[in-house]
Amino acid sequence: MAIAYPHFIGSDMPIVVEPPLMASAAPPVILTQDELKKIAAYKAVEFVESGMVLGLGTGSTAKHAVSRIGELLQQGKLHNIVGIPTSKITHEQALSVGIPLSDLDAHPVLDLAIDGADEVDPFMNLVKGRGGSLLREKMVEGACKKFVVIVDESKLVKHLGGSGLAMPVEIVPFCWKFTAKRLELMFEEAGCVGKLRRFVGNGEPFVTDNGNYIVDLYFKRDIGDLRAASDAILRLAGVVEHGMFLDMATTLIVAGELGVTVKNKEVLGGRRVKIAETSLEFINAVAQVQLKLCLSLRATAKPSPLLWLIPLESYLLLFDL
Repeated sequence: MAIAYPHFIGSDMPIVVEPPLMASAAPPVILTQDELKKIAAYKAVEFVESGMVLGLGTGSTAKHAVSRIGELLQQGKLHNIVGIPTSKITHEQALSVGIPLSDLDAHPVLDLAIDGADEVDPFMNLVKGRGGSLLREKMVEGACKKFVVIVDESKLVKHLGGSGLAMPVEIVPFCWKFTAKRLELMFEEAGCVGKLRRFVGNGEPFVTDNGNYIVDLYFKRDIGDLRAASDAILRLAGVVEHGMFLDMATTLIVAGELGVTVKNKEVLGGRRVKIAETSLEFINAVAQVQLKLCLSLRATAKPSPLLWLIPLESYLLLFDL
């Protein structure tokens, strides 16, 4: 069974590192990809509090979060929740489980959004939109104070586009071939191939909730500077939005065979940093800090237990994060 790791968060309070949880001697349980998605989604719903305005994501992972929120409302464990759906499909699901809905016109600032992702790089940049809802997802999730991303470990990549799967771009239907070709040429050095998304059955173009088409870009190599790539795509006439969600996620929840990992992005001293929260990663980090401190003090004995109580800022400065 998957083990949830301890939760470390904060910048001013001391950190007390506890020994890692040990797995039982029982035979390991092999979880399916959907079960891992459900674990991540349920963990994300722990961030939801009564009275919140929530962005409700779209896709095979986000649907578990929507269902769970509905269950908690029915059980009376959550109250006064308002949901802002990111697609027509999510709108229908949310109504079916009893979540009251509204829109961005009535609630221009949201407390929290929960959604999945198709790819996540080491800096918590995302590729989203393979389900076709990237425009509404970006509008809703860009208006949130906190954006929790839920994935299984198969979605982790070294760089965006690294999975070899699609990076979607929503475009207007007018002269779509012209727009698709210009997108290909824009990333020619990355070996880009652009394909119009079509329905499998009849071959007709896939149409988004907004009446637009989607061109899926496939890259053979790293596209490099993501900010520059984003700006270049958005400057192209005919493009509505792309599926790169850069520096938007504030929390990442990853479910894997060995447990659940929670990572947060916080702003510290004007710098945005990523804080890893798995127990093993943190213990390794603490050990390295202890070693640096001992060397600086020319200590020869075993480090004092007091070194385990160090504010998080000290760790970040020592590692130059």
